[in-house]
Amino acid sequence: MPINYAEAKELLAAGFARAERHLIDGTAPEATASIVANCGVIFQSSTQAYREALLGCAIARIQDRDINIRLPYVNQGANAFNGRTLDTAVINPFLQDKRVPATRGAYLSVFRRSVRFEAGTRDGLRDKEGFDSFLEVIAYLQATSEGGTLTGILDYLLYRFARLRETANVPVTRLQRISLEQYDRLISGLLSTPSGGRFPMLLAISAFQAIKEFFDLDWDIAWQGINVADTASGVGGDITVTQDGQVIMAVEVTERAVDRSRVVATFNAKIAPSGIEDYLFFVRSTDIDPAAQQQARQYFAQGHEVNFIEIKAWILALLATIRRQGRDGFNRSLVELLESPDIPSAMKVAWNEQIVRAIET
Repeated sequence: MPINYAEAKELLAAGFARAERHLIDGTAPEATASIVANCGVIFQSSTQAYREALLGCAIARIQDRDINIRLPYVNQGANAFNGRTLDTAVINPFLQDKRVPATRGAYLSVFRRSVRFEAGTRDGLRDKEGFDSFLEVIAYLQATSEGGTLTGILDYLLYRFARLRETANVPVTRLQRISLEQYDRLISGLLSTPSGGRFPMLLAISAFQAIKEFFDLDWDIAWQGINVADTASGVGGDITVTQDGQVIMAVEVTERAVDRSRVVATFNAKIAPSGIEDYLFFVRSTDIDPAAQQQARQYFAQGHEVNFIEIKAWILALLATIRRQGRDGFNRSLVELLESPDIPSAMKVAWNEQIVRAIET
């Protein structure tokens, strides 16, 4: 059965999306010690062709167990496959599109013509250690027929490619003048992109900075890293706005539903001890737990304003209010935050893609 190139593209896209989520979450896909060790050697090799060829072999093995993945030229027999076309039509364009460092030409051009991925090829190669690890993974793929295990190997390879991209410089597309309708699409796209809570935070921070700049307010805006405990860092929320050393507003940016127990815990741990009078939950949905709202009303009666607002609606209303000048400040702040060294490259690529979708739709 010939390689289905459309299906191959889908396998890469789905696997890379999972790899990016692992990278953002700080986890790694499950893999055997042998796969991890050999991939470590392969991805440190200066011969990029080894790792790119492995992607093609993994896809070929997933699609058809009868293919001999050691034979990447169709003239090598009935069970061979067209590794060169798979690379030029699918793998190389995919890696280039995802800004992963990769060869510019077909990986097979690195090997002699009609190469076989076998031990006899080793003598003609410069990086013999890398090729040995390459053959170890090839052997593991050949010995495996279970679909889930093969997909797991592909996922780990793509995870290593995603890690490799973190060492490269991914330019962040500058956000130029766009309409409110385009902002709506852009913000929706960013909020729906897995980011470990980072995109909502960056949007909220940029919005507060735009308010400060546009209205020339004497505000100090502080924020903390993702997954840093508020109590440990000594701040009132994810974003804390102070004036003359006094907290005037604390903000929690959340992607999870806010229930009553969370409101109570937030009040006891942060609002009451710090004497915060204005605490705001930025949420993804206007569907707030009635029990959480009722608890917030009780705290309101005690002098603590605890409110909930849907983040996209708030940002759009703000952008409409602060006019072109304020929107330029919002754009500038957002891009500067995205260019920070601690922002994963996956988010930078996602940002670039969402801008294109927002503008071209």
